[in-house]
Amino acid sequence: MLLLLLGIILLHVAALVLLFVSTIVSVWTTGEFGTSDLWNNCSTANGGYHCDPATAGEWIQSVQALMILSIIFSIISLFLFFCQLFTLQKGGRFFLTGTFQILASLFVMSGAIIYTVMSPAWTPVTDTFGVSYILAWVAFPLALISGLIYVILRKRE
Repeated sequence: MLLLLLGIILLHVAALVLLFVSTIVSVWTTGEFGTSDLWNNCSTANGGYHCDPATAGEWIQSVQALMILSIIFSIISLFLFFCQLFTLQKGGRFFLTGTFQILASLFVMSGAIIYTVMSPAWTPVTDTFGVSYILAWVAFPLALISGLIYVILRKRE
């Protein structure tokens, strides 16, 4: 049972780290002349490196909000798991923890879908999706799987 709990916690922490990295690191799209992310649009022009704030409209703000919400809900879920681990009665399920983690996964999926659909209007056509974008998509199934495991998991003594 101890190894199972350790594995679940490691899966949750891995998803949380991927959410943090994908939100903070500035490589959602990358190209020959620069990178762009949720916060800045950076380019190399005239031998220098120049960054502009991400002000492409409401869609980028919704992606920012969804990614931040996914981090918050994942942190709340981890906190709830530890609280329920010590307060939940024997045989109880971690429904609240699982619900928050599943919502976190749905938030990151929604943010990544919006970015996928809307980013071609904001970045050059030659740019490709970067490592932060890929990490966001990897965090989605990890968070979803850990949320489903929480829902299925029963507390034992």
